[in-house]
Amino acid sequence: MKSPLHPIMFAGTGSDVGKSIIAAAFCRIFRQDGYQPAPFKAQNMALNSYVTPDGLEIGRAQAVQAEAAGIPCHADMNPLLLKPQSDHTSQVVLHGQPIGSKDAYDYWRKGSNSVIDFRGEVCKAFDRLASHYNPIVMEGAGSIAEINLRDRDLVNMSMARHAKADVILVGDIDRGGVFASVYGSIALQTEADRRLIKGIIINKFRGDMRLFEEGRKMMEDICGLPVLGVVPYYKDIYIEEEDSVALSQKHRQLTEGKVNIAVVLLRHISNYTDFDTLERDPRVNLFYTNNTADLEHSDIIILPGTKATIDDLTELRRNGCAASIQRAHRNGKTIVGICGGYQMLGEMVEDPDGIEGNIACMPGLGLLPIRTTMLPTKTTRQVTFEFNGQQCQGYEIHQGLSTTEEQILTTDHCIGTYIHGLLDNQPVIDYLLKPFKTQSTASGTQSIEDFKQEQYDRLADHVRQYVDMDRIYKILTDND
Repeated sequence: MKSPLHPIMFAGTGSDVGKSIIAAAFCRIFRQDGYQPAPFKAQNMALNSYVTPDGLEIGRAQAVQAEAAGIPCHADMNPLLLKPQSDHTSQVVLHGQPIGSKDAYDYWRKGSNSVIDFRGEVCKAFDRLASHYNPIVMEGAGSIAEINLRDRDLVNMSMARHAKADVILVGDIDRGGVFASVYGSIALQTEADRRLIKGIIINKFRGDMRLFEEGRKMMEDICGLPVLGVVPYYKDIYIEEEDSVALSQKHRQLTEGKVNIAVVLLRHISNYTDFDTLERDPRVNLFYTNNTADLEHSDIIILPGTKATIDDLTELRRNGCAASIQRAHRNGKTIVGICGGYQMLGEMVEDPDGIEGNIACMPGLGLLPIRTTMLPTKTTRQVTFEFNGQQCQGYEIHQGLSTTEEQILTTDHCIGTYIHGLLDNQPVIDYLLKPFKTQSTASGTQSIEDFKQEQYDRLADHVRQYVDMDRIYKILTDND
């Protein structure tokens, strides 16, 4: 057994600075170095989620980090998950199970935790995890300098205090203003919390590293903390990302010479990581759009998952995408629906109990012979299924029951399923692309699982190269 390390928290100067990726890298590094790490994020707000082996729901990022650490994911790794349903409300998932919806103001205002002690619940989850793994690799949320939320904070410095964690502040130099954001994030902490911050990592650096040597020294002088690493931006390492900012950077247009696959850009799109593997296939140009002409000119259209099926179905009718999808289907284009997208492809979506809102029923696109009824209970489970004679894997997260027992429902060039991760299975991808004459194929390449493991190793190598691991290990073992 390795000697115990302090928990380490990667906190950020803001959202999308790279905390999740850095945490995944350290999960892999600690595993490579003989430790038994586990990820932890007390509270996550995300539409991309995952199902644990025992059928509980957590943020996708913690599932990815657990994979990097080489362990099964567990609800204790993300005990509190908020899944936005609108600009003002979120479904609250506690210990992997939904407990209802909260208005943002009610959730965040002082005293809102009187019924359920959320702080106590996330702390107990951390304690359980810490009793089995070494070290715990913690991730903060957003900026640690939201001082108006300090007394209600569950995930940043209050969690670091409970865990007695060494905090590493991650700043994004690519967006500009890194000196002000790093210095300000530290200066706005209480004196006690400032003492928990042990160093700084500058992330997403572009250009010649030598040009930042003076800047590195200046940052250490003004912040009074060591810069433990300057990590360059990368483009050739593929790790799943859950932040909505990543979605905004996805490809958005048709391309000649490849199979054009359009993912319908829904307002409440969820689990868009379903398409990462397909996006990397050399035969494919995968893009996101709600442009009706682009949809009709695509070879394949995918209706993805959504947190608000009826609302997004209403919007598809309003913006003309519903008619374009139906027209494309009549013209022989392949249509795929996953989870909420699958429900939309049916004949009717009914919501008699008002689970999603005040619309009791909505006609679907009529491409699949199913009807769906929204239910108060949520289905969350990992699944194994057979496709073209091969065993495949995926997971289900859905609020609704459809009138079929088929795991994958197929009619004339239309496929529907509740299975997320369907398109992480090579037999499914090859089946979809078989009708198209392509210049290259994915056959004979490494398996998707081997590819993912290789990417975690490459990420760990990348971060090791630019971060002072000896100094970090000293911080994590120093008892002063």
